[in-house]
Amino acid sequence: MAAHDADHGYLLDNQQSEAGVRFGALSELFDPVTFRHVDRLGITRGMRCWEVGAGGPSVPLGLAERVGPTGKVIATDIDVSWTRDIGDGVTEVLRHDVAADPPPSGGFDLVHARLVLVHVTDRAEALRRMIQALRPGGWLLLEDADPGLQPLLCPDESGPEQQLANRLRSGFRTLMAARGADLAYGRTLPRLLREAALHDVQADGYFPITSPACAVLETATVQQIRRLLVADGIAADDEIDRHLANVATGRLDLATAPMVSAWGRRP
Repeated sequence: MAAHDADHGYLLDNQQSEAGVRFGALSELFDPVTFRHVDRLGITRGMRCWEVGAGGPSVPLGLAERVGPTGKVIATDIDVSWTRDIGDGVTEVLRHDVAADPPPSGGFDLVHARLVLVHVTDRAEALRRMIQALRPGGWLLLEDADPGLQPLLCPDESGPEQQLANRLRSGFRTLMAARGADLAYGRTLPRLLREAALHDVQADGYFPITSPACAVLETATVQQIRRLLVADGIAADDEIDRHLANVATGRLDLATAPMVSAWGRRP
């Protein structure tokens, strides 16, 4: 998902070059989880899907493969820099703010958002609009991070390299929270879907650790927020250089925040 302003809105602005690297790493880490759920929910040919806060192209393209030429995928974000070129007869890309703009018209068999609502200030309104867009019997699939459940970049904090990594990750969480992110949002998803009167609510969690994609994601993220880490006094430039060098060795067992996936069906 994108931001209106890197200093006051979403921390990881789609306009920066590192965003593409991040989207690739997130795709490698989480697409298998996402599409395992999509396939379990029976999303297939001829269906209509709304991908909210698409960011990168991998999920809209995967959905388009499943719905085929008789289906439709609407991919929306407030910044479509990385998806604007994937539009075709099946996929439509729209600039859209899920918490402020009316849902795309037509009704959907699936509405999906991954790592989006944790960053949206008016999450309740965004959720309401997503549910409003479901057809009767349609599925809402929300997947969001919960940094509070596992806050460490290096869960095995065995030395000074790991300690530095965890201090920088703590600073990253501080910057996120200052911009309105809810660092405990993922765990609330099952309850929120039940309270919204969705049926057949279920959830699970995924916690990657030691994947090479975790290192790629960490490097791109730190490079993207480096200026803010220094400006807020979280780390000095030489500490950031040392951390990036440590990551590049491949000897740190890096993790991401757990991602909670929850799904429910509109009656």
